[in-house]
Amino acid sequence: MRDFQRPGRSPVLSTSGMCATSHPLAAKVAIQMLEAGGNAMDAALAGAVLLEFCEPQMTGIGGDLFALIAPDQDAEIVALNGSGRAPAGLSAAKLREQGHSKVPLYDAAAVTIPGAVDAICKLSKDYGKLGLKTLLAPAIHYAEAGVPVAPRVAFDWSEALGNLHPSAKAAYSFDNKAPQPGQLFRAPKQAEVLRRIAMDGRAGFYDGEVAEDMVNSLNALGGTHTLEDFAGTACDYTTPIRGSYADLDLVEHPPNGQGATAILMLNMLKHFNIAGMDPFGTERAHIEAEAAKLAYDARNRMLADPDHTARLAHMLAPETAASLAALIDPKCAISNPVTVSEAVHKDTIYITVVDKDRMSVSLIYSIFHSFGSGIASNDFGVLFQNRGAGFTLEEGHPNEVAGGKRPMHTIIPGMLQKAGRTIMPFGVMGGAYQPNGHARFVSNMTDFGLDAQSAIDAPRAFFDAGIMKVERGYPDIVRSELTERGHNVAIPDGPIGGAQSILIREDGVLEGASDPRKDGCALGY
Repeated sequence: MRDFQRPGRSPVLSTSGMCATSHPLAAKVAIQMLEAGGNAMDAALAGAVLLEFCEPQMTGIGGDLFALIAPDQDAEIVALNGSGRAPAGLSAAKLREQGHSKVPLYDAAAVTIPGAVDAICKLSKDYGKLGLKTLLAPAIHYAEAGVPVAPRVAFDWSEALGNLHPSAKAAYSFDNKAPQPGQLFRAPKQAEVLRRIAMDGRAGFYDGEVAEDMVNSLNALGGTHTLEDFAGTACDYTTPIRGSYADLDLVEHPPNGQGATAILMLNMLKHFNIAGMDPFGTERAHIEAEAAKLAYDARNRMLADPDHTARLAHMLAPETAASLAALIDPKCAISNPVTVSEAVHKDTIYITVVDKDRMSVSLIYSIFHSFGSGIASNDFGVLFQNRGAGFTLEEGHPNEVAGGKRPMHTIIPGMLQKAGRTIMPFGVMGGAYQPNGHARFVSNMTDFGLDAQSAIDAPRAFFDAGIMKVERGYPDIVRSELTERGHNVAIPDGPIGGAQSILIREDGVLEGASDPRKDGCALGY
């Protein structure tokens, strides 16, 4: 039990249903869907689409979506990959000829075809009960009526306003300024797009006027996108991958997601007595950072479009983890680590819902960087992701840019099972941090006995792009001792990620947890 004399959050308890996400309005709408007779899928999709207007810098219909679904506690978990592909005309060779060493972030070349709408339509048809018209109605209403900008959203917005192209500034700025907390954000043009999707399904987005607007807008900025690229977009059901830690099984998406990175990290941590360390001390932070460096190096070399990933089994093998763990010096940082992330970012939404029948949905939905590519379509204002920046331009690399390929993807929903039963959908936002965040969350609960809310609240550290970022929640002595071990230590400008989870307890009660680093909450009924 937490110390009630200190700031903190209690877990939220309920019996009939629960939603945990990063904005309270989306949690409310999700619960309303459950109360109206919908299931966890209806609730998750309704809340996720609404988050486009609650957190427009994080997500939107111009982005991608991944989901894990457990139809009930004893059913097999299903993975849906709703990530889009590069347009057929995109070429790594041409980008190299233009002088690029990386895919340019805020450029039409970084815009992969949005996969989220196709995924939303597919999930609603296959698993939902209420239908698209009902699910999209709250988002359409709030897109027109407006949503007051929340404090964390305003903080992120002010940092990223400079990323916007002229095409997006009119829709996403307030007299060329970021909004203050409480100012109303409206997006009536995107409400019209959602109406067309509600009426015509995926065709309302991938065909007709909306698709023509998106293609024409991207082509005007040098993009190679075609109507055929948009019409051919299709999500895929895949088989999840898994790893074990203590008595829990961690279930993740296969490539092109980076879930294998979290499993590899946990497999390495098994070789250290993490439970015998101070949970918020120097030794654990150091070991975790070194494991992350090695796991992310493996990610950067091996993970790509599933048709181009050949070494997944090697990455998940216990022998690989043992060999990598042996490289970790408990007293000294690796002197020349690879860059953990090709492009630093932290912009993603996550929503999880469990309903009365114990269907669990773990869903993550993103436009990659803050405001994605910064490019919006001219007529309907669809803000495009820049997932193409997840590719590399290294010739011959499995993740090299090519038309029709999916890039290595950072967003990964998670689920935990125990003795073959699904007990917790969860997710950790924060771009590159996500696999590290999954491993830390699981370790916090198993090694130190923390409940999910305490595991989420706990301070975080993350080695990212040459810097050991250590949140203010750690004491100064830890930063000093990490520096002595060779880390380049800094306090990050903002918090490291965010997280949400729902535990299905053995007594049947649902226990929701929500990260105070975000504006959201867990809400049950």
